[in-house]
Amino acid sequence: MSLLYRQVAEEIAQGIAAGRYVPGERLPGVRSHAQNRKVSVATVVAAYQALADRGYIEARPRSGFYVRARQPIQVLEAEPAAKATPPRLVTGQSMAMALIKAANDSGIVQLGAAVPDSTFLPTQAISRALAQVVRTRRAETAGYMMPPGALELRRQIARRMSETGGAVSADDIVITTGCQEALSLALRAVTVPGDIVAVESPTFYGLLHVMESLGLEALEIPTHPRDGLALDALAFALERWKVAACVVSPNFSNPLGSCMPDEKKRALVRLLDKHRIPLIEDDVYGDLGFAPQRPSTCKGLAPHADILYCSSFSKTLAPGLRIGWIAATGERRERIEYLKYVTSIASPTVPQLAVADLLGTGRYERYLREVRGRYASAVARMSDAVMKTFPEETRISQPQGGFVLWLELPEGVDSFTLARRALRKGVSIAPGPLFSASGKFGNFIRLSSARVWDSRMERALVELAKLI
Repeated sequence: MSLLYRQVAEEIAQGIAAGRYVPGERLPGVRSHAQNRKVSVATVVAAYQALADRGYIEARPRSGFYVRARQPIQVLEAEPAAKATPPRLVTGQSMAMALIKAANDSGIVQLGAAVPDSTFLPTQAISRALAQVVRTRRAETAGYMMPPGALELRRQIARRMSETGGAVSADDIVITTGCQEALSLALRAVTVPGDIVAVESPTFYGLLHVMESLGLEALEIPTHPRDGLALDALAFALERWKVAACVVSPNFSNPLGSCMPDEKKRALVRLLDKHRIPLIEDDVYGDLGFAPQRPSTCKGLAPHADILYCSSFSKTLAPGLRIGWIAATGERRERIEYLKYVTSIASPTVPQLAVADLLGTGRYERYLREVRGRYASAVARMSDAVMKTFPEETRISQPQGGFVLWLELPEGVDSFTLARRALRKGVSIAPGPLFSASGKFGNFIRLSSARVWDSRMERALVELAKLI
């Protein structure tokens, strides 16, 4: 029963986080829920008790279990009538290194880096898969797995990508060392130093690091906290500036957590196709939606468009495996394969074979079904704690996937100063200007929700609130 009751609890928590159960609503009775789910009454009782312990529901004598009223959230809204800012060379990203180094310090409460705590990851399954590969395939593990990478892994990735709507061949895929390298290779394949690249605003600071290293200019396009890139602002910008590429995270972008509706994804592809601009699609969070059905990708909706699709297993299986990939076709794929070889020769062999095993046996899909609910719960719990603890002017994103939250703090708060002071108190956060080439978002921060919730975490949030 131990695993089953947790699965039932996470599915209910996921429904609460997604709004399928509303505050004050009575949950199905224990017996009827057990009958509908074809599980024991004891399993449902254990699931309900676990949710009550976590603050999601409450028991009312002789009445049943009800969804608890949660803290009202001041929702983060889009900037009114926002327009793209002129492109500028990406510089000054060195300040992010303090945040990155802090992620290795076990004495610091890690709210800054978007790296899930190991308790959210299938560490036992990964260990078994790695051990089996080393034990049974010694000859292969000793050598290079030259680009484009392990065929069995590329076949499994192609199978999963095809399930999102578009047929992708294993021959279209190049294995990379994480999504960061995938983004770097994609940009190198379609740009030269001095080119302008359209990006979301705010955007993932790791992308800005890559662009700074390549001497590229960022054209920041306003992005809505719920449904993603502002296409009218992008269309206006494309008429004014010569853009070499556009990098977008349509599904649960970092740091906003926004998810573009399918029609908006199609419109994005049409707009870029009109201007003959390649789309670099970063889908690293796509598997971590809170809803049961995975969202579509631009690549799946428009398989013949000029799209370089980038992703990895760093946010789902384990960051340390460093397994990512790019899906592209024709000359684009050939160029990427060459750049991969001259950059790092090959990605590590053992993790490639281990991930292929996890995908092929179905263990990865089973893990995703469980962890999606846990991430939904973690985000809801962090949101609730922030609204209880932080100043009432605080506004917060409402992501439907991933595990990061984007917070707008009261005017006058300098998030860089806040981050430095918080670090001295043993708390790591990500200040807003890291997510902009032009240094915007001075009173914004990003928090990671994928942490163990304990008294140390609660004290860290109280300390942050005091500093604010």
